[in-house]
Parts: sequence; C-alpha cells; structure tokens
Amino acid sequence: MPQHDVLVIGAGLAGMRAALAAAEGGANVGVMSKIHPVRSHSNAAQGGINAALNPEDSWESHAFDTVKGSDYLGDQDAIEIMCREAPEEILHLEHLGVTFHRNDEGKLGTRAFGGASAARTYYVADITGQAILHVLYEQLMKHEEVYRYEEYFVTALVQDETGHVAGAITRNLRDGSMELFNAKKVILCTGGNGQIYNPTTNALVCTGDGIALAYRLGAPLMDMEMVQYHPTTLAGNGLLITEGARGEGAHLYNAEGERFMEKYAPNKMELASRDVVSRAEQTEINEGRGFPDGTVHLDITPVPRKRIHEALREIVMVARDFAGVDILNEPVPIKPGNHYVMGGIKTDTDGLCPVPGLYAAGETACVSVHGGNRLGANSLLDTLIFGRRAGAHAAREAKAIAMPTAAHSQLEDEQRAIDTIVRRERSGRRVSEVKAELGRIMDAKVAVYRDDEGLKEALEGIKRLQEEAKTVAIDDKGTVFNQDVLGALELGFMIDNAEAITVAALERKESRGAQYRTDFPERNDEEWLKHITVTHHGNGNGNASSDDVPELAYSEVTLTQWQPEARTY
Repeated sequence: MPQHDVLVIGAGLAGMRAALAAAEGGANVGVMSKIHPVRSHSNAAQGGINAALNPEDSWESHAFDTVKGSDYLGDQDAIEIMCREAPEEILHLEHLGVTFHRNDEGKLGTRAFGGASAARTYYVADITGQAILHVLYEQLMKHEEVYRYEEYFVTALVQDETGHVAGAITRNLRDGSMELFNAKKVILCTGGNGQIYNPTTNALVCTGDGIALAYRLGAPLMDMEMVQYHPTTLAGNGLLITEGARGEGAHLYNAEGERFMEKYAPNKMELASRDVVSRAEQTEINEGRGFPDGTVHLDITPVPRKRIHEALREIVMVARDFAGVDILNEPVPIKPGNHYVMGGIKTDTDGLCPVPGLYAAGETACVSVHGGNRLGANSLLDTLIFGRRAGAHAAREAKAIAMPTAAHSQLEDEQRAIDTIVRRERSGRRVSEVKAELGRIMDAKVAVYRDDEGLKEALEGIKRLQEEAKTVAIDDKGTVFNQDVLGALELGFMIDNAEAITVAALERKESRGAQYRTDFPERNDEEWLKHITVTHHGNGNGNASSDDVPELAYSEVTLTQWQPEARTY
C-alpha cells in the first residue's frame, strides 16, 4: 500500500502549488492526476493573474473590488488574505521563471480586467495559465519528496474508524488495476464541474470529481448555486475568447449596431463584472436585438494590430479555426457560456474541510473569495494562494500524527462496482446520451436566468438521470485506458454536482451575482446575505439516490471592512 504524509489529488495549478508547499514543509508527498499534469485545465486560463504590485495600487483596493464583484457574498477575511499575499506570489512565480509581459521600461506590465479599479492583471500574452503550469511542473520534477502518479483516477476517499480521512482508492488508467493509497492528509484540487453544462469553456476532464468525492463523504458544499457564465464564448462550442480582448479595448455590439453596454454599465462598459456583462448580452439576445444565430458581436478591430499579435495571438487562431472569423478585420459572434463554479467544498483559509484530514483548494474548494461572482484573473490567484496555504498547513499537521488505518474492504467494494459496470448488458442509454441530456437541462434551466418553475423541472430531470445512470452500459470491456469506465464514473460525479447546484439555486430566493431569479429579481440582504451549504448524508459510495434529499443549511458571511452597498458599474 503506497503511503504519503500528504496526498494531493489533482495536478493543475492548485494541486501543484499545494504539493510544492507540502514538500517544502518537509512532508512526503504524492500528487495524483487523471491526466498528465501539463494537460490540466489550468492551461485554459488565458487572461492573467491579479495583484496590487504597482505602488499607486493597494491590496485594499484589490480586496474591495473583489468584495464588490462577489456581490458581497465573499468572505472578507479570506479575500483580504488573498489580496495581501498576491504581490509576493507574483514575484515568486517570476523568480521561478514565468515570463510575464514586460512594458517598455522593462518592468512587469499589466492589462485592465473587468470589475477592477486599476490595471492590475499580470499576464503572458493570452496563455498565462499554461505558462505558470509548465514552470510549476518543472519545479515539481525537481523535488525528490514528491511522487507523481499520472493517469490515476480516484473513485472514492476512505476514512479510518474515527472518521479521519485515511487516503483514496484509485484506478490506474493504464491497466485498470485498483489500488488503495494511504495518507495522513488528503488535499482535493480537481478543478471545476463545467462539463455538467453544454456548451462550456471547460475541458472534458472538468467533471466535478473532487467536489462529488467530498460530498459523498458528508462534506458540506457551499455557494453551489453561483455558476459563472463567461460573456465571450463562441456559440455552439463554448470556446473561450479571453476577457483580455475587452481589457485591450474590444467593444460589444448588438445587431442594431449599438454598443449596448452603455445601457447596463455606463462607467465600466465592457469591463463591468462578468455576471453583469453576461446578463446584458443575454437580455439583448432575448429581446430580439441579437443576431439571427443568437449572438452578439465582439469587435476587436479597435485594438491596434501589433497589440493583437502581441497580446491576443491565441484567440486570433481560435476565431479563425473555429468560427471562420478574422478578428483583425471583422467582429466575432459570441454569447454567454458556462465557465466557472464559485461554489465548492466548504473550507477555511488553510483549506481545511469539516471532514477531519481533508483539505481542498482551487475551483474544487469554496473558501468564498469569489462569493456570487468571480472577477476575471482572480482564479489563478485563488489556486496559488490557497493551494500553497493548504499544502503548508497539511504538511505541518501531518508531522504531528501517525498514519491512519485505511480499510481494504472499501477497495473490494469499489472493484465490484466497476466490475458490475463492465459486465452490464445494454439495457439503458449510453453514458454520452445521459451526459448530453444533463448538459441541455442545466444550460436551459440553471443558466444566466432562472426561475422556480425551471429549477424544479431541472431537479426533476436530474433525479431521473440519477436513476438512469445506474443502468448505463459501456462498449469497452477491456482494462487498458478504458475511457468508457471512466465516463460512467464521471457521470455519477457530474449528476451529484448538478443536484447540489440546482437545490441551492432553488433555495436562494433572491438575485445576487451569478444567481439571477426572474421571480425574485432584487438582492435581499436582510434575508439572504448568507451562504447556503448542501450536505449529502449517504454511505460515501456510489451515486446519490433519487430518494435522497440533500440537507440545506446556512452560514454567515464574514464582513470586515466593507458593508454591503448598491453594486453598480
């Protein structure tokens, strides 16, 4: 049985940063990923990373912008930590070798991003996530204290008899073998759950695995109703057009030639927060001022050509190859698309979950620095700051305890469950069919605009799919890189995530941030300035049952310096 002081599940930016911090803290670390780490979805982060490094800027200004962007649902103690520690983290990355853009004076240069009162976004063209990811992977390979398990899929977490998390059960995707990993501390860094929506900007691997693993163990999920739709994605396939384009000066137009953001955010225009811009676009489309294909246009031609080639080269190719558009000479059709979940596993500012021995960081977690809406370029910052804090804390705590005992019986249970999937004769639908219907339900009923009737219809559909998922059949009966088995397991995780999102969205009877209820169109601080948590009281194994009713509870929003006020841009 492999044993580690700290086992990190997920090897994107949060996972790598957690692993490095744990190793630097003297821990024996295992880092596990279902894909090769440099293929992690952190690659897709285009625009940049926020920090108040400029002497004319301040962490307090960054923090206020983040609090305001969150529609006052973000916990201000966590936001203060993130914004205070941001400058040091940027400089650390630069010293490691991240080739951040430099201005004509040779200093680190910035671009403007939505919802920010200063240009504080540091970037590497429009491949910032990829640049940081590769540098951190290089650092990971240098550490003898870090053991990498690439292309391993975690099917369940295990606990000892006291309820302390004791490790994870994994499937080696290369040969289908099952193994139990023992660990003193486990950190979940498996990213978001965008694949429950269709279309989405998220990679195929973003199936909410870690969120569901913790949920099945009884960990509370917080702010799950807060799902961000990015304003600029390509219609039909969800491919992302970076916010950096608007930061560089691109304009949004409707079919009538109006630069319509003047009506919705006269001060910030296209650089209002993402939820505001997405709703504005959707309103234009819904009220008949969009183009016949259900889009509005993003016009990048106001940006100088030299600057486009320097800072937006990736989207030049994306627009050309996937939309047939030359952004140097013509606008690109875009619409809001699923992008990010602000909610996740409830943690404190060191990544600790209520389940003993379990941590989470990055998009998997909800320390609630994003609240109701995440500002662009705060996501990479979140992964790095709280990944580092979780890794460092887990290493310190691991030194003080003995290795917990992990029971082998659950390994046998997991193997039997997978054998059942493999042997199952076709009696129901394919995994892909169930997943496609889930995506349609979520995009139609739990998207930019929501109401009671639609959310109830969505929940009814999700409950039906929970049962159908138990009978999905697969074609591949082999063991070597069996993606059919992986898809069936991921489907269960996705449905659990969808249920938590929809239940929380039904519960929050107000409009705040990404949650816009047409039947409750106003923000209601008196009744709803609080977090909603969703908890599953199952047996820790398998899909939730359609008979299960998640438990809803509330927790206070931490306010420090800033009281809620009207949110305008």
